[in-house]
Amino acid sequence: MGKSTAGKILNTLDIPVHDADGAVHRAFAQGSSAITDIEAAFPDVVENGEVNRLALGKIVFNDISAIRRLEKILHPLVRADRKRFIAAHQRQRRFAIAFDVPLLFETNTDRECDITIVVTAPSFVQAYRVLGRPGMTVERLQAVRQRQMPDFEKRRRAGFVVPTNLGKRFTVDKLRKIIGALRAQSQP
Repeated sequence: MGKSTAGKILNTLDIPVHDADGAVHRAFAQGSSAITDIEAAFPDVVENGEVNRLALGKIVFNDISAIRRLEKILHPLVRADRKRFIAAHQRQRRFAIAFDVPLLFETNTDRECDITIVVTAPSFVQAYRVLGRPGMTVERLQAVRQRQMPDFEKRRRAGFVVPTNLGKRFTVDKLRKIIGALRAQSQP
């Protein structure tokens, strides 16, 4: 969809962004408190003290119960990481912060937000982008799409919708206008 690019753009607009995927990657890293729980739930996926994401992916792919076991471990860690992020930026009295969350509505994280911005692209653009990633297949993409809320529903729920298939300049301009309008609204 372009979430990572939108997050980078927001950072350039002085909006700190909490990256949920980054929090998951930290949970998979050596020394993470999640390693023991992941190893207990999924034997043989921890190597040299860190999670082998390819091995874990093979286990959870197309196995809803395995995905749910993994989410029970990861979602609380991501929430705790996000709470620390919020607290740190509240102390700095930031105008706004943003959450880059792949499953914003599915995990009810939108309830923590004053506004939501959904970045979107047509399905063929999504497929082109995603299928260029290592290890991604059409089957995996279809499985991911089946587990996620349909894009039209995300757009319906969003406070703002930003298409990301019209070029980076368009995305930058659209996000700049949204942030500018929000800044103007927040002025006394």
